[in-house]
Amino acid sequence: MSTAARFDFAPLLPAGLPAPAARWTGLAKYSFVGGNNDPDQVPVDQLIEAVTAVLRREGKTLATYGLASGPQGYRPLREFLTRKLKRDAGIGCTADDILIVSGSLQALDLVNQTLLARGDTVLIEQETYQGSLNRLTRLGVNAVGIPLDDEGMRMDALAAALADHKRRGITPKYIYTIPTVQNPTGSILPETRRAEMIKLSQEYGVPIFEDDCYADLIWNGQRPPAIYAMAPQGGVIHIGSFSKSIAPALRVGFIVAPWEMMSRMLALKTDAGSGALEQMVLAEYCAPHFETHVPKLTRGLRAKLDTLMEALNEQFGTSAEFEDPKGGIFLWVKLPDNVDTLKLYQAALAAGVAINPGPEWSTDKAYAGSRLRLCFASPSHEQIREGVAVLAEVCRKEFGVPERSANVEKRVRT
Repeated sequence: MSTAARFDFAPLLPAGLPAPAARWTGLAKYSFVGGNNDPDQVPVDQLIEAVTAVLRREGKTLATYGLASGPQGYRPLREFLTRKLKRDAGIGCTADDILIVSGSLQALDLVNQTLLARGDTVLIEQETYQGSLNRLTRLGVNAVGIPLDDEGMRMDALAAALADHKRRGITPKYIYTIPTVQNPTGSILPETRRAEMIKLSQEYGVPIFEDDCYADLIWNGQRPPAIYAMAPQGGVIHIGSFSKSIAPALRVGFIVAPWEMMSRMLALKTDAGSGALEQMVLAEYCAPHFETHVPKLTRGLRAKLDTLMEALNEQFGTSAEFEDPKGGIFLWVKLPDNVDTLKLYQAALAAGVAINPGPEWSTDKAYAGSRLRLCFASPSHEQIREGVAVLAEVCRKEFGVPERSANVEKRVRT
């Protein structure tokens, strides 16, 4: 048996790499993390029918990169999206204005690669998607957080930030927003604020990067027009995803952008095309079924949210504060100030409960220090109730809250 030392790669690694990933050991018993969806709501039987039908009809096109639809993705899926976006978001576009990508994360990467260089500045919601924040940090970009209220990004704060940067001779590269079911807060930016954002964007020459990945999951099905649809002069890049409406593991997202940007992103998308089979199956399934599937999905998600809020009220009482989100799969929870959710995360995980600590989802780590994000879509109703009970016990043991006497029903601010 050889006794030679193993090859050491460490000296060859360049500076600036992210910390090494931990080896995956499986999901926690009670998992409230990630953007996972409800496994019982995945339309498995209809997806089986769709894959069988589309492969029998068009399977031989898999022999060609891009399915003979070109580098922007499977054309029938892009044509479905033109109808969906017009109906749901008011966006008037053609299939040639859409690029299919490998989930919205690739959309983020392509937009960032096209627009950003180290040292640039972007304006971003103070509480926002961790994946967006992490990418900006790795690129060496300055992410300036704009405070939120219960209706999303505050336009007075955005105006002040734009004016301040102009005085200092800095033009931010974009304004990033999740306006429709914001992550993590669940708010929806009203149409009046969208119009004001567009006005500020045009006044200061800063484009808007609109992330609409959660927009299908609204409890009442009513949403304002997309910012992209409200900006006839352009200056908006719009991205979306099938991860929350159908299934995250399919890894299919899309970008709607003017050709001057689309052509640049296409030049950077050197992966020879996103997964073709997933695109084919989605197009086959969505055309007849999407409109009936989503309301059923949101009804199930709303019921799980109700279970989660009831469990928090029962176990934490007044120690847990939260708004009733207008849709989505997340609840943003405020615990007492003495609770450090980064420490709570470690202790809870050891007890079998996985949570997302607030500082990972904010540009203001101190503000978010006692906050956490809970994904309620994936666990069952029973797992939600049991998991919250375990979380409360860990929180009580580690931080002295919730006090047992405080577990009285809390009034949710709506």
